[in-house]
Amino acid sequence: MLMSIKTWLFDKPNTDCLAQYAKTGDNRYLNQLVAQYGNDLYHYLVTQSDKDLALDICQQTWLKVIDKRDFYNDQNNPKAWLFRLARNLLIDEFRKQQKFVELEDNQLFSESQDASYHYDYEAFDKALMALSFVQREALTLQQEGFSLDDIVAITQSNPETIKTRLRYARQNLKQQLGGHHEA
Repeated sequence: MLMSIKTWLFDKPNTDCLAQYAKTGDNRYLNQLVAQYGNDLYHYLVTQSDKDLALDICQQTWLKVIDKRDFYNDQNNPKAWLFRLARNLLIDEFRKQQKFVELEDNQLFSESQDASYHYDYEAFDKALMALSFVQREALTLQQEGFSLDDIVAITQSNPETIKTRLRYARQNLKQQLGGHHEA
């Protein structure tokens, strides 16, 4: 009996918690979702913005999941659906505070130039932040493990556009980082 309960509780890693939450509204599935995708979601958002905005958008995303759980289709990739919600909220926030976001990006560049003990990481972060939003977003989503089809679904762009953004992002990173390694 104990073994069957343990199997029922822990041995279902492929269970779509989002589908279960959408059907039942049970908070334990929401807790599993946060545990499973929360760090990845925050990492994506912090690469697109600053820490404070990333935390705000994470929180808004989980609230949106609660409000819009009935709109989730269980044939979708749950992680892609979450990231799409987060992306839409982030873009809405960028539209509201466009000047503020630009100021934050400039401050990040000037602060990261002083420390030299993490030179390569900081050079990469600076080069990443210098990319356009759409190039940085496509590259970050790819690094999060999303397939081309998932990135297309999240960004609502066509596949050729995403391929182009990824190619230009890599070219720009190589160009920007190439100068740092020659010195």
